[in-house]
Amino acid sequence: MDTICFSHVNCPIPANNQVYPKFSFGGLLRSDFFGASNRKKQGMSNKSQSISLRLVLLESLGSRGHWHCKKLVITGEYPQNMDLPNSLPVTNKKPFPVPVKELRRAARERQKNSKGRRKRPLGPPRNGLLVQGLIPVAHQVFEARTRLINGISELLNVVPVHSCRHCSEVHVGPVGHPFKNCQGYNFGARNSLHEWGKAYSEDILVPLESFHLFDRLGRRVTHEERFSVERIPSVVELCIQAGLDLPQYPTRRRVEPVYYIGKEMVDPNEDEAIDDMQKTESTEIIDLYEPTQQTSMVPLSSEEIKNVAEETLKAWFTMRQGASKLMRKYHVKVCGYCPEVHVGFFGHRAQLCGEYKHQQRDGMHGWQTATIDDLIPPKYVWHVPDPHGPPLSNELKRFYGQAPAIVELCVQAGAMIPEEYKSMMRLDIVIPDSQELGLVA
Repeated sequence: MDTICFSHVNCPIPANNQVYPKFSFGGLLRSDFFGASNRKKQGMSNKSQSISLRLVLLESLGSRGHWHCKKLVITGEYPQNMDLPNSLPVTNKKPFPVPVKELRRAARERQKNSKGRRKRPLGPPRNGLLVQGLIPVAHQVFEARTRLINGISELLNVVPVHSCRHCSEVHVGPVGHPFKNCQGYNFGARNSLHEWGKAYSEDILVPLESFHLFDRLGRRVTHEERFSVERIPSVVELCIQAGLDLPQYPTRRRVEPVYYIGKEMVDPNEDEAIDDMQKTESTEIIDLYEPTQQTSMVPLSSEEIKNVAEETLKAWFTMRQGASKLMRKYHVKVCGYCPEVHVGFFGHRAQLCGEYKHQQRDGMHGWQTATIDDLIPPKYVWHVPDPHGPPLSNELKRFYGQAPAIVELCVQAGAMIPEEYKSMMRLDIVIPDSQELGLVA
């Protein structure tokens, strides 16, 4: 809960049928505290506001024609004007989702409580069986990903999206932004300016791949097998291990749970492995990268574009929320130095890491528990307050907000702004003119 307090604010009493005035504190914060005109312009309702207002001890000054507010308290569920997390230096490893001290403390506590007690059998999915309650979630995540790819391909024909020819920067808007932050090829000769070109769906939804495992409890992928083992999108691999069946990517489904004697795994289902591969052989092939629906050649109406944007944004949240549920049971690992992701209990042994001091690790990855942003990384872009207004200015860069590329694409197509991204987009910021820039604190 974020709280901001202002004391001793004077405002004139409005006449009949007149909207209450707006306040500007420090030249940066704008909120239409007493009226709803600004919310109607942005298409937001009173219920969708993340910031609420509470006026304490109002007093009328009579002949002066002013109200005197002793205290003005603004409370909200999300912090105002939230910045993006700072990018780590190349020499730093990613922080663990749970600190190492907490992991060690929990391990000591489990060891202490298990003394003198009989060892409990492993539960799914550690014993090779599926978690039955998460099988529908795996299908929902896969269907949401398919709808998301179809929606992005439709919206790219309506909303202009630009991609830099030399780096991974993406901008959603009529004109590319003028910010000098390009680190691609020959950026010094271009004074770090971007060279904008046409963007594709891969620029909006980051293609992250992992090794497909036929047996998630089998031996780890070695360096010599890095070309023979097929790689598929990481989200799809997570869905397959959680219960999704795709004929072109066979996987082993156990009927009896496995158990361990010491560190050795005993599998009662070994004789059924060949039968499982024969059952899953099929000629049906599903393309996991291209949209399943053909783009309509007839121009869409504004209402249809808005519906596509709403469905695409809904699919984005459904995929992320469903993947978060699956990651609570099914292990997903990420390298602490590079973006490599592996879906399974243990990371693979392919020596593919080329980040900081990879020579000392012989190219091996530093595996740790992944988060949802590691599995489905959001590519942040600059938020354009008015796509039909003036383009972004380099001098006013600190007043602009940011949002994931999918969210910005859907919002410019007509979708409602998600509540959790309003503070990141800095909707309460008044963007001054170039002449007023020197007057802003």
